[in-house]
Amino acid sequence: MPKHVFKTEVSQLLHLIIHSLYSNKEIFLRELISNSSDALDKLKFLSITDKKFQKIDFQPKIDISFSEDNNTLTISDNGIGMDKADLKDNLGTIARSGTKGFIDKLTGDTKKDSNLIGQFGVGFYSCFMVADKVEVFSKKAGESNGHKWKSDGKTGFTILSSDIDNHGTSIILYLNDEGKEFANKWRIDSIIKKYSNHVSFPIFLHYTEKNTDENKQEVVEDKCDQMNEASAFWKKSKSSLKKKNYIEFYKTLTNDSSDPILYIHTQAEGTLDYTTLFYIPSKAPFDIFQSDYKPGVKLYVKRVFITDDDKDLMPTYLRFIKGVIDTEDLPLNISREILQQNHILSKIKKNSVKKILSEFKKLSKDKVKYSIFFNEYGKLIKEGIYQDFENREDLLELVRYKSTNSDGLISFNEYVDNMNKDQKIIYYITGTNEKTLRSSPLTEVYRKKNIEVLILDNDIDEIVISSIPKYKDYELKSVNKSDVNDDLDNVDSKKEEKFKPLTDRIKNVLKDRVKEVNLSSRLMDSPSCIVVDQNDPTIQMQEIMKRMGNMDAMPEVKPILEINPNHKIISKMDKMGKTKKFKDICYLLFEQALLVEGIDLSDPAEFVSKLNTALEKSL
Repeated sequence: MPKHVFKTEVSQLLHLIIHSLYSNKEIFLRELISNSSDALDKLKFLSITDKKFQKIDFQPKIDISFSEDNNTLTISDNGIGMDKADLKDNLGTIARSGTKGFIDKLTGDTKKDSNLIGQFGVGFYSCFMVADKVEVFSKKAGESNGHKWKSDGKTGFTILSSDIDNHGTSIILYLNDEGKEFANKWRIDSIIKKYSNHVSFPIFLHYTEKNTDENKQEVVEDKCDQMNEASAFWKKSKSSLKKKNYIEFYKTLTNDSSDPILYIHTQAEGTLDYTTLFYIPSKAPFDIFQSDYKPGVKLYVKRVFITDDDKDLMPTYLRFIKGVIDTEDLPLNISREILQQNHILSKIKKNSVKKILSEFKKLSKDKVKYSIFFNEYGKLIKEGIYQDFENREDLLELVRYKSTNSDGLISFNEYVDNMNKDQKIIYYITGTNEKTLRSSPLTEVYRKKNIEVLILDNDIDEIVISSIPKYKDYELKSVNKSDVNDDLDNVDSKKEEKFKPLTDRIKNVLKDRVKEVNLSSRLMDSPSCIVVDQNDPTIQMQEIMKRMGNMDAMPEVKPILEINPNHKIISKMDKMGKTKKFKDICYLLFEQALLVEGIDLSDPAEFVSKLNTALEKSL
């Protein structure tokens, strides 16, 4: 008998699943039912759109049976089925969406998180939590031969030919001591009601019931009950549904055991006839920032499943949305290429985005709930500002930032409400460290004048904010730039003339390390700071471009050194000659300004040497 051996990584993963998720072992049944539902969806679609399958006798259903005496549990469907290659690919290659990523997650702080199983595509293997041996009998629709797949979940698996009458798949679990409890009608019933009540196909439970007749003789009767509602939940009228119904369906749809933050149910009739049901998970999907992320919206046409892997159903910044789009206005045999260009689907998408953003705006009125939402998805909302020009005004109302006058997050609108009477500009500072930005010399004059400055400490902030010239009638300005203080106190022209010899001397020492040396009107307590020219990218943007490999295409950007004419160090430097001590202080002023802004020095050892020399002479 030919045997396929599991790879080392697969064996490790199976061991982790079996031994790390026992507290959630009931989810194996949820996963197997979901797999059966997918198989039925695929055949239902083909039976309508492909002539090859239209003659198949197809009454989609899922059957579950068990034996308490033999400790077995069987889950069967009459769906698309699998051939030998499918069995090897789907059941022989575990965690196709990232085995190592799953192992890393499972060995971290979330060992008991049953949601990980569904996320990483290893749902079938969860059955080895409750079974010592699993047999899979499957026959692909339209083919004459069937196959049997068998494994103990440890060493490997075998695939053999097998006589199977009908298309579909049957999975037999030989339950271990931990799994015996699942060979029980009431246990199975409770799991189906909990996880799979809204699966779109009927789930039948087959069991025997023992009674006594009128002669007090034991009578064994075979029974078969449908255990779920088996309806298109989203097509039910909203007035007939309660919050708990929506949450139950969400858990069926996503295999997420947590409640969603929000659900949005739309039933449109008229020019377009469609239904949408969208959910916002309480936690962002694990792959949300990966290029190969799995989209969360399923497309149905007339309640027939079409696809769940089309990334064009939602804009990329809303890729965290889970749910369903069901339209009456598309043909069932629509192709992937036509889908991407279809004007009906484009209109549904456009309307859906408007509706989703309006619901986010309503949610934002509840600061506690919105804080939870923005903590998970704020970066994606910012992506939207950069990507979605049509909805930019709505997105600007949703974005939140830290600020120098607040411990929490504030909106642009709240910033405007907090403005000083004569203030016309929204100020912000960019960088990588909130603490550094809060205490930056660049904000000293704003703190003195009680002017709020938004703190943008995320990489994406720098990219996004540069695409927003204005919010309503208010211009946005970066305090990292040299021209930002034009509307505040300017340096006195006489003072500028007085200190020009000093700024020239400092520039002569620093040479090409700086673009200019200027007097500053923004510094109150610090002797110096670093800014960039208004037409140059900020230090933060330069760092981003370096990581993206784009710096070769642009000339070197030099910073501007600003000095505080009211600081004692600067006053004393003005009276010094062209000594080595003067040169060392010039370098120290420049490099400490770099350090304060979180910029790495090109030669830290040289800086320390100069600092030690200065300390020695001061003692």
